[in-house]
Amino acid sequence: MKVLANDGVSQSGITALEKAGFEVITTTVAQEQLEDYINKNDIVVLLVRSATKVRKNIIDNCPSLKVIGRGGVGMDNIDVDYARNKGLHVINTPAASSHSVAELVFGHLYGLARYLHNSNRDMPLEGDSKFKNLKKAYAKGTELKGKTLGVFGFGRIGQATAKVAIGAGMKVIAFDPFIEKTDLELEFFDGQTLNFEIKTISKEDVLKQSDFITLHVPAQKDYVIDDAEFKLMKDGVYLANAARGGVVNEVALVKAIESGKVAGAALDVFEKEPTPEIQLLMNPALSLTPHTGAATNEAQDRIGSELASQIISILK
Repeated sequence: MKVLANDGVSQSGITALEKAGFEVITTTVAQEQLEDYINKNDIVVLLVRSATKVRKNIIDNCPSLKVIGRGGVGMDNIDVDYARNKGLHVINTPAASSHSVAELVFGHLYGLARYLHNSNRDMPLEGDSKFKNLKKAYAKGTELKGKTLGVFGFGRIGQATAKVAIGAGMKVIAFDPFIEKTDLELEFFDGQTLNFEIKTISKEDVLKQSDFITLHVPAQKDYVIDDAEFKLMKDGVYLANAARGGVVNEVALVKAIESGKVAGAALDVFEKEPTPEIQLLMNPALSLTPHTGAATNEAQDRIGSELASQIISILK
């Protein structure tokens, strides 16, 4: 049986699948050629990340397909319900990349709080001629310890981010309409563990109380953060979106930065991926990454192994 990993898959996943008798193809097929390629090669399993879309045309016109797998959490690039109604198995890896996303968020937040995203640009250009000027410009950093992190969406990734925050000495508050409270267990290098009970509060209270805000919600019809939400936030708040493009109104975000409401923001995802707006790319108050939240070697190994395990369970 043939598996097409159209957006790639880790070697750990390939090895596990090949040991189980699958042929793994890692050719990247263009979206418009995908249907034809699947049919010509009798592909049984299609694995994707966020780049490839699996819509009704592929589901309807590719009878060899039995499994569609998403290496990651969100499956908005797959017509999941339609595929399942047609008898296909649709799988994903909701837990594999949680910590990787959490670490990226904190990489951004630490960088923003100490102006690293700008200093790393300016030092190579002007570090030898304007050292004292740059030192003065970047001398008013902010510590995260003792500050309040507001988490929107308290599923696996939100909880993983909360654990990093607690380890950094932050207070954590959270909003999630589907979760009332949860117990977080922090594990330490020497085998010790500590447990923290986090009770979710209202969206308005999270907006008003947070010094830093991070979003871990699925794609949805309306903005989660728009003009009204920015108005409720503290002046000088920091914001991170490593969830989905479109959950933050980017126009409203730029306005909030210009007014001083938002001191800085981190974006790993964009409304117009893969061609973000120039006004975002050029804004010095933004720390930017090209949708790399789950892009660590460790996460990709976990994703590949988890997908392989599910495929083998279903088809063997």
